[in-house]
Parts: sequence; structure tokens; C-alpha cells
Amino acid sequence: MRTEPPIVSIIVPAYGLAHLVGQTIESILAQTYPHWEAIIVDDGAPDDVESAVQPYLSDTRFKLLKTDNAGLSTARNRAIAVASGSLIALLDGDDLYEPRYLELMTKAILADPGLGFVTCDATYFGASRVGQRFSAHVPQIDPISLERVLRRDFNVFITSLIRREALVEAGGFDPALKSAEDFDLWIKIIERGWRAAYVNAPLSRYRRRADSMSANAARLLGAVISVYANAEERLAGRPEAGVAREMRESVARELAVIEGEALVLGGEARAGLKRLREGEPWRRSLKWYVAMPLLAVPGLARPVLAARARLNREF
Repeated sequence: MRTEPPIVSIIVPAYGLAHLVGQTIESILAQTYPHWEAIIVDDGAPDDVESAVQPYLSDTRFKLLKTDNAGLSTARNRAIAVASGSLIALLDGDDLYEPRYLELMTKAILADPGLGFVTCDATYFGASRVGQRFSAHVPQIDPISLERVLRRDFNVFITSLIRREALVEAGGFDPALKSAEDFDLWIKIIERGWRAAYVNAPLSRYRRRADSMSANAARLLGAVISVYANAEERLAGRPEAGVAREMRESVARELAVIEGEALVLGGEARAGLKRLREGEPWRRSLKWYVAMPLLAVPGLARPVLAARARLNREF
């Protein structure tokens, strides 16, 4: 029986993940670091998360929090509100910790009281990129700074370990955001003067699922635009405000290209080409620069973009 409160509270949202959350829990049980509790959130899931978690609840380190569905940010915030630990560890209900995740991450953050959070690298598994590193696809250029996070020169991986004080000071996860809520949190923590550190090792495993939230690129980019707009407003008068504005405009162009392609492929060539031009895709590559005049030729836009989609490469 536990006689002391845990140091780390692991937050595990599991909406729609009853078939996978058991693997996630097993990765928690395999941790070399012992001072943890895990709160699994069933926020009105359409599947039977409770039955999947029930076999583990005899271990008092596990808790099941059942709530109504109000989105991922709210699910995490509710679990954090009832957590006991001074450190908050994030783990989505379909991802996995490597056995030394908590040991190494806790050691890193406790070594420096000025750290608001520590993050790490990850290894992909599941539907694609199997065995590849997260950092091979999105940069993690150390040291971490507010400008580097804003510019996406350092991409913070979701299975990070956060000091509760820093998380509370930043206001937790923004319930208004349906995607990119973690990106928003990292910015808010660092802009308040907290520092962040990187443990340069793949300490978690990131499952790639075709049906995951991150698969909806347009929705994700729309949320990222909101994050940048909010950061630009908060950072007014600071040099980073200009970075937030620059990045907001860049992501808005990226979204315009995606939406333009979708319109063209859906048979709305005129509206799609107008939206594509708003995205200025010729800024992105020489291939787009060459392709844009071809797309203006009647009847060519749709087959050209369809071929691009089939090849799954940038034109």
C-alpha cells in the first residue's frame, strides 16, 4: 500500500481507444521509476474504455476518471485537477512509454527548478514510418527557446513531463482548441519565463493511425493559425510577436494550398485555383512554380493534382 503521494501523475486520455489502451497501460507498468500514479480518462467514449481499464484498477496507482465528452483539452485538464503529483506526464491512450521514460525524464526536470517541462524524441510505429524517429521528420534543434518553438525549429513531442506549477501558471490546455492544444501550452509556458530541456533519446513510441486527429491536416492547420494569432496578441511588444505573425501567415498560405487542392479535386476548379493562388505555393518549391501555369489550362488542374495525390509527393 502506498504511504506517500506520487511524484508523477500520468494523464492518459483514452477516447475511442478501448482496443489500444491496455498496451499503453502495460508500458506504464514496465517503468523503472516507481513513484507514479496514472489517471485514465473515459470522457464519454463511444467504445468500452471502462472494461478495458477495469483489470488494472486493482493496482491502486491506477484511477479511471469518467466524464462527459468535452474534447481532449478538457479531458486532460479534468484529470490534472484530480492528480496528486507535482509533475504531470502526458501519454495518449494509443502511445507507449519506453521502460526508462519516467526515470530519465524525472531526473532531468528535478535537476533544474527553472525547467517548466522536459521533452524527448520518439519512435514511430503502427500504420507508417515504422521504426523511424520523430526528429527525422520534424526538427528538434536544441537548445529550446521560444523563437525556436514558434518557428517549429524545435518540435515538442507530446509525451513530455511538465512541472505542475508551470502548467497551472500557463492556464492548462485551452478548451477552445480542438487540435494543436499541446503546441499552445508549450508556447504559454516558455513565454512566462520557464525554460525547457530536451532528453535526446527516443523514450516513447508514437503510434501512427490513419484515423487519428492529426490525419486531418486542414483542421490541424486551422488550429495552429489560432495558436499563432493568440500568441501574437499575448507577445505584443516583444520580438517574438513578429515571429508569431510571420508563422501565422505562412501556415495560412499552407492551409490555402490544401483547401485549394481539395476544391479542384472535388470538381470546383475555378474556386480551387483561386484558393491555391492565395496560398502562393510557388514559394514552396520549383515544382509548384512550374506547375501553376499548367493548372490554369482548362481541364488540366484536376488530373495534375490527382496524380500528385497518388504519388503522395509535393508538386
